[in-house]
Formats: sequence, structure tokens, C-alpha cells
Amino acid sequence: MPDGDPEGVRVIDRMNWTGLGIIFPREKWPETKQRAEFSRTGIYILSGYKSGEDELPTIYVGEGDVVRNRIDSHFQAKDFWDRAIVFTASNNSLNKAHAKWLEFSLIDRALQANRCILDNGTEPQEPGLSEAERADTEGFLREVLQILPLVGIRAFEFPKPVTAPHVHLPAAVHPPDHSREQLDTVIVPAQQEGFQRVFLGENCWYAIRISGGMLQRIKFIAAYRSQPESKITHYAPVDHIEPYGEDGKYRLVFSESAKEIGPIPFGDAPMGSMQGPRYTNFDRLMKAKKLTDLFVQRA
Repeated sequence: MPDGDPEGVRVIDRMNWTGLGIIFPREKWPETKQRAEFSRTGIYILSGYKSGEDELPTIYVGEGDVVRNRIDSHFQAKDFWDRAIVFTASNNSLNKAHAKWLEFSLIDRALQANRCILDNGTEPQEPGLSEAERADTEGFLREVLQILPLVGIRAFEFPKPVTAPHVHLPAAVHPPDHSREQLDTVIVPAQQEGFQRVFLGENCWYAIRISGGMLQRIKFIAAYRSQPESKITHYAPVDHIEPYGEDGKYRLVFSESAKEIGPIPFGDAPMGSMQGPRYTNFDRLMKAKKLTDLFVQRA
């Protein structure tokens, strides 16, 4: 931290690695851009949110013979990013072909991981490298991918399940060892468009905040459809839960397509009862006649 500020410019170096990373907030760019490292060939990642309602960060991946010039142009033309990270080689060993291959690989990985909104307009073609150059550049990329999560950029990580109950509907008919007070089901409010496109169309639901104590308990998910429906109409067994985005939210992936239930109307529940996720017991979900039948004290 050259200026002693943990939220300011940070220089990232690793033993026995020729690479060098510099991460900085957007507002520090005018006073940071004169650093000698930015006159080298390198790659960079811009990260931020285009609106306060975005669930996923927006990412732009680029490369340049002189990365300072490229970032300077983005400072004027792109307003979504609030931080950037640049990678160069301390011995100036990266050339244009290496940088283009790293750019290609990071964009390809971001598309596969599906944890960001990619701002790059086109996908670059994989540049040709010799066998030796390819091995060296792959090693450089491995170091980059290890560093990025440490500075809070997870768009290039493939999400790993934090829990995997692997529940299926035959087990849902007679759930084993479920007491009435064991919370194992999350009820999520869903707008009509999101319900049709995601809950039914993609067999999953996101982006949900789940407290750590509940992650290992959840085996089922139910959808409360907002007005004009105002009722729970479908449920699904959960196959696994994985991180979603970079803001502590999760994606619940179903083991089978959602099934109809009830419906369970809002009824006499207090106003605001379904403004966020709620937890209940699967047995109660199967037997409920109205929303208030579902809510029990946490075990």
C-alpha cells in the first residue's frame, strides 16, 4: 500500500513470479497513472456496477502495449467501473501476443463462469502462441486467477457448491427425519417475469441472501408469486447452493423441475410478510391452507 491506505492503491507481488498487479479505485487514477508500470504491456480488468439494482458486477477485460493509454480512454468513456486491476511483468517480459492471449482467456473464463455482466462488445479470437510461450503465459494466468479472489474480484471463479442436499421429489413425499420445527424450506417472493423465466425456465433461483446457519438446512424452495397472484404456487427440491455474484448472495439450483402446490394464498398475513425470503418446514408447506400456516419459530 504505497500511500498507507488499505482502500487506496495496492501493489501485488509474489515470490518467484515475474508478474506484478496494481489495484486501485477509479478516483485514484489521475494521481496513479504516472506509475512506471502503466507504461508497459499488460492486461487490465475494470469492475463495478452499472446500477444500484444490479445483482452481478459489470466487468471489462482489456490489454494494451501501454496500459496507461487504454485506461485513460476508459476513464473518459466508461462510467460503470469503480476499481481496476492491472497486471504487467516486472521484467517487461509480456509482449502483445501474450497480453492478447491473456485477454482472450479471461473473457472466455468470465463467460463460462457466468458471474458477471461482461462489457466487452466482442469476443477476441485466441491468438497463436508457440508451445513454450503458451506454457509460460498459462503459468502467468494461473497466478492472476489466484490473486483476483484475494482482492474481491470473483467473476472468473467457477462457483463451487457451498452445500449440496441433492433432494429429489420422491423423498419429498415422505421427508425422512423432519420434525415440525426443523426449518428446511425457503420461500422466495417472485415477480411474474422472473418466476416464468428463472424459477420455471432455468430451474433455479437467485440472488438470495441466506444466513450461514440456514445454508446447511435448506432442502426445498417455494415461490410466492407477487400481485396479482399473491400466493405460493410452486415448489422444488434443491440440488445444490452456490455463490452468486460478489455480494454474498446465492443461487439455488433445483434437482428437478418445479411442481405446483396449493395454491397457498396470502390470506390474513400481516402486510410486508413476503418482502423477502422466509423459512418454514416442508411438512407445513404441504399442509398449509394460507400463508400464516407456514411460519414457525426457528429451531
